[in-house]
Amino acid sequence: MDRIAEIADTLARLDDPRLIDGFLRGILTPRELDDLSSRWELVKRLRRGDSQRTIARDLGVSLCKITRGSRELKAPGSALRAVVDRHTHGGDTPITLRRTQE
Repeated sequence: MDRIAEIADTLARLDDPRLIDGFLRGILTPRELDDLSSRWELVKRLRRGDSQRTIARDLGVSLCKITRGSRELKAPGSALRAVVDRHTHGGDTPITLRRTQE
């Protein structure tokens, strides 16, 4: 199992958001946490329909990062889109994922 898959599997088995929060804060630097949280915010805002330029201005991120997020959200079977949609709509949105590159 590759390392990312191992982390994903470990987190998927946890049902304690506080434990997951503590894990993320323990393993990531403050800069990495900030980058992760801004990327999460930008994909939620893209899915909501905000313009890329507005997101770039509001979050202080490059259009390149936003374009990457936008492209990933539009990809067939996007895991990112499925996760954002589950967050936005709650519940058990059906997910059909494409194969990821290893």
